[in-house]
Amino acid sequence: MPNASKHLLFILAPLVVVFALLPGVYQNHLLLFNFVIFLILAQGVNIIYGFTGYLPFGYVGFFGAGAYGFAIMVMHLQTPAPLAVLVGGLVAVALGLLLTPLLRLSGAYFAIANLAASLAVLHFVANPALEGITKGPYGVSLTGTFNPTHAYYAAVVVMALTVGAVVYLKNSPFGLALQAVREDAVSASMAGVNIIKMRVIAWLASALVAGLAGGIYAWYVSVFYPDNVFSGEFSIFAIVFALFGGVATITGPIVGVLILYGIYNLIGFTTPQYFQLIYGLLIMGLVLFLPAGLVSLATRRGWHVP
Repeated sequence: MPNASKHLLFILAPLVVVFALLPGVYQNHLLLFNFVIFLILAQGVNIIYGFTGYLPFGYVGFFGAGAYGFAIMVMHLQTPAPLAVLVGGLVAVALGLLLTPLLRLSGAYFAIANLAASLAVLHFVANPALEGITKGPYGVSLTGTFNPTHAYYAAVVVMALTVGAVVYLKNSPFGLALQAVREDAVSASMAGVNIIKMRVIAWLASALVAGLAGGIYAWYVSVFYPDNVFSGEFSIFAIVFALFGGVATITGPIVGVLILYGIYNLIGFTTPQYFQLIYGLLIMGLVLFLPAGLVSLATRRGWHVP
């Protein structure tokens, strides 16, 4: 059986089935929804960082753009929610196209410029002068489309498509070429790889993932402010979860979200007074001793981790 088929059958299919069935046996649907959203975002970070090496500290900019793309379509054009989610994804892609020049930068310069761009989008959306379009800083209310059940299953579908995209990258010549560009762009270019085209495709695919997630998030919560959907926590958590599990793999970001976000909620419920301290120390320790993520524990023993 080809590796891609194995990965779809033994990783993607169980993941989708579990999250599709869990709402029937577990009552905290918001927690399940957050798990799915972070699975999408962590895999989105995986696409751009794991396969190209660009660390997107401003990744939340695409998420917020998707949320406001959804909101504007619903508020002003009364667009059905599923179509508005797709438009939210396209708005994020448009923002990604606008920010394509950032790919000329690398390392910390790209990370800082990306973060600054996301803040610029936040202040643009929150501008009181745009109240008639975005509601400015006063927040958006979409109670007419409020349907958390449909939004949850839409998130599961997007999660499946996102993990499927990573399965493709992991098993296709395109994904191997991306990793070659990440490791040594000069050698990859000499081998005939179109570096710019490859990076732009990965960048826009990553933006689309975040935009769709943002649109679904807006559909689920229905009432939000610019600071909610442009919160830096979305970027930080998605990056930490992906790094914790291990990037450039299919299972790494999944493991990272399930374990780290699970611990995050467990600590918050059981010992909220020590919440920030314990969680911060945990992340520091794991980054120091497992910089390649949890999957490195298996790869050091010669085990293959998809």
